[in-house]
Amino acid sequence: MAGKVTVVGAGFYGSTTAQRIAEYNIVDTVVLTDILDGKAEGLALDMNQSRSIEGFETKIVGQTTTVEGGGYEAIAGSDVVIITAGLPRKPGMSRMDLIETNAKIVRGVAENIAKHAPNAVIIVVSNPLDEMTALTQLASGFPKERVLGQAGMLDTARFTHFVAEELKVPVASVQTLTLGSHGDTMVPVPSRCTVDGKPLADLLPAEKIEELVVRTRNGGAEVVALLKTGSAYYAPSAAAARMAKAVIEDSDAVMPVCAWVDGEYGIEGVYLGVEAQIGKGGVKKVVETKLTDSELTELKAASVAVREKQADVAGL
Repeated sequence: MAGKVTVVGAGFYGSTTAQRIAEYNIVDTVVLTDILDGKAEGLALDMNQSRSIEGFETKIVGQTTTVEGGGYEAIAGSDVVIITAGLPRKPGMSRMDLIETNAKIVRGVAENIAKHAPNAVIIVVSNPLDEMTALTQLASGFPKERVLGQAGMLDTARFTHFVAEELKVPVASVQTLTLGSHGDTMVPVPSRCTVDGKPLADLLPAEKIEELVVRTRNGGAEVVALLKTGSAYYAPSAAAARMAKAVIEDSDAVMPVCAWVDGEYGIEGVYLGVEAQIGKGGVKKVVETKLTDSELTELKAASVAVREKQADVAGL
């Protein structure tokens, strides 16, 4: 067993992601960093004490970092760095409301990753997701295939859960897909949704599918409104950890992620939610899936909306 994964940000999302990856037992070391003095070290100590109970050998290392870049030497040699740093949403906030605050944080983190872990694959989960992924690539200067964002895995999982609950079937029998942005221009792909291999459209009326699509699009806000303090982290961390696993194991798994699209679907030069083959080195290729005309139109509209926001982010 070799390899090293760093999780930047030891909030609920970051710490849960670190725990999941450690429990996979696929790398020697998971580094967890945070700017709150002692927080990452305390969580790491707690997680390490669970190793004999859960039966994993991966060591978790906690490291306090500073805004000036102190402590980042702990991430040296990381194969994957997951950026969870940034403020979570509060009730009534959109993901876009976080853009200026989180842009400053994410830019600083990306520059420190470039300095200390220049060969890493970066997985971004900070919101607003598509914009922060684009910013991370610019700030790190990494090749675009080595910077990707976690969104589609989570949105697809939410859609799958809602369909399974509606039809009272096991989640394992449901296949769904969402593309586009992690936000208002999310594009669920009903033509690719099946239950035990049967098209979803044969099992639910169009208006019920649309209702589930809207609930998926607002999936994060629904959790935020119920929690009142903070945002979702169990499902998001599962998605980020699986993406990291695909990179570490060089699995070539095809997953919906936020990846650089340049020519696929007739869309040029933008970070967008698409299916991609993930392995060592990040995104090996964007996998074009067959879409209906209306789904393709929606995906192109999402790319236009996201491109405008990503252009704004370059100056932040």
